[in-house]
Amino acid sequence: MKRSSFLKLGAMAGALLSLPFHLIAKLSAKPGDEKGFKVGAGKDRFGKPTTPFEGDDFYTKVSTGDTNGGMYVFESTRIKEGGPILHTHYETDEWWYVLQGEFLIKVGDTTYNAKAGDLVYGPRMVPHTFAKIGKGEARVVIAHQPAGKMEEYFRKLSEGVAKNMSEEERNNLRKAHGFEKVGPPITYLKQ
Repeated sequence: MKRSSFLKLGAMAGALLSLPFHLIAKLSAKPGDEKGFKVGAGKDRFGKPTTPFEGDDFYTKVSTGDTNGGMYVFESTRIKEGGPILHTHYETDEWWYVLQGEFLIKVGDTTYNAKAGDLVYGPRMVPHTFAKIGKGEARVVIAHQPAGKMEEYFRKLSEGVAKNMSEEERNNLRKAHGFEKVGPPITYLKQ
């Protein structure tokens, strides 16, 4: 690198670092970030829910793109009992807020029985899973913070990407999206 180019680069970096942080955030924000939005009850942010698992519709409420990766929030409407495998997110905290129905939510060694109005928090790197229990429809709001690649993962599942994958390929897909399987789903006595 020529000396003059190096000096220009250093001067630009110094100028950028001297900006107040709120100005840096404003420069990196996308147009429209200064406005809020509303997503109606039973509606998806983009007008079409995803269905990554049979009998489970995900309604995006706050997209990864809305927060520049800061958060992803969706509502899961479930008819079928059960839930995902025991898994660990590398860099994402997760929480569940039950709107309707009943869930068992396991975080670490503790299993919570969560009903409408209950919130359960699961920190990153702590194994967790959940299962819808009981008959009828259940709804839970789930958030990932920061968003990581979970929205992308669920979209891919909705598109059928994992349909014919081996278990090893599924594990690699999970790892590419920031989490991994560490055990089976919750087992419970059906009511």
